[in-house]
Amino acid sequence: MLWGAAVSNRRVHLVVKGLVQGVSYRATARDEARARGLLGWVRNLPNGDVEALAEGESAAVDAFIAWCRQGPDEARVTHVVVEERPADAPLSPFTVVR
Repeated sequence: MLWGAAVSNRRVHLVVKGLVQGVSYRATARDEARARGLLGWVRNLPNGDVEALAEGESAAVDAFIAWCRQGPDEARVTHVVVEERPADAPLSPFTVVR
């Protein structure tokens, strides 16, 4: 990165569908997001999906989305819905919400 260059942050809301609960998806997503320096959270939804909100440098967000499309080895992701969101409130370091 060039010294003094602006870093472009973005925020995305994700809904991950498929076999994504009971396979360590949330814990692994947290680790993947933290490794990329992202802020946000991940949680299970009552319908069996996993939901996440992630914010950070655009390339890191893209890499996280790509990881979400695969998930951990035990997961069977069928679809990921991605929506860009405004950064309207500050987020904490990436965590699992229960």
